[in-house]
Amino acid sequence: MPINKIAVGTPGEASHPDAIRAAFAEFFSTLIFVFAGEGSGMAFNKLTNNGSTTPSGLVAASLAHAFALFVAVSVGANISGGHVNPAVTFGAFIGGNITLLRGILYWIAQLLGSVVACLLLNFATGGWETAAFSLSSGVSVWNALVFEIVMTFGLVYTVYATAVDPKKGNVGIVAPIAIGLIVGANILAGGAFDGASMNPAVSFGPAVVSWSWTHHWVYWAGPLIGAAIAALVYDNIFIGDGAHEPLPNNDF
Repeated sequence: MPINKIAVGTPGEASHPDAIRAAFAEFFSTLIFVFAGEGSGMAFNKLTNNGSTTPSGLVAASLAHAFALFVAVSVGANISGGHVNPAVTFGAFIGGNITLLRGILYWIAQLLGSVVACLLLNFATGGWETAAFSLSSGVSVWNALVFEIVMTFGLVYTVYATAVDPKKGNVGIVAPIAIGLIVGANILAGGAFDGASMNPAVSFGPAVVSWSWTHHWVYWAGPLIGAAIAALVYDNIFIGDGAHEPLPNNDF
């Protein structure tokens, strides 16, 4: 990937009205997504009196995250690009589709959105714990790291194919549902092993509110590595130098 695709941005970019609006869009989209996704898990725990995870619970979590992400991406798409995920933002940066400064602004908004969503859930449920992501019995940190890398690769590859690629045409219409579906499918694949985060913000909020940081680094390293690989693969093989568009105001 040519280094000239990566842009730092201008000093005043972070305070530009468009960037501020985009950051607010990321904050609210992430809040919506995490509230529904994390909330579905808390609802399952209430219904089962904190019983063990069952196949039906995994399916419920998959559907809740898929539906919520479909909505969260849709409502933010025309304002911020609907990243709703620091890994997606990082993948966009690696491919030269967002500047570093704007990306940092997105990260702050996404992480804050997740924390606020978990605080609201904690209050609304009368103090129920927003459980942090953790590894299942028999799953090592390296197993989980591979899971997160591969699942996030699939997510960001889907984002590039349906939302970033300048040749996407009418496929862009289905981008939000495609992104939601790949997350739902990955939860069915990896949820029983490490929770299937694919999103550092989704992991960060519950960790802050419950103050539980065991193996938390896996849920940052895996998604960021997977996102970078997906961006490099798709950008270099399928977009290429000639087809690459200049940075738009709202990245995607």
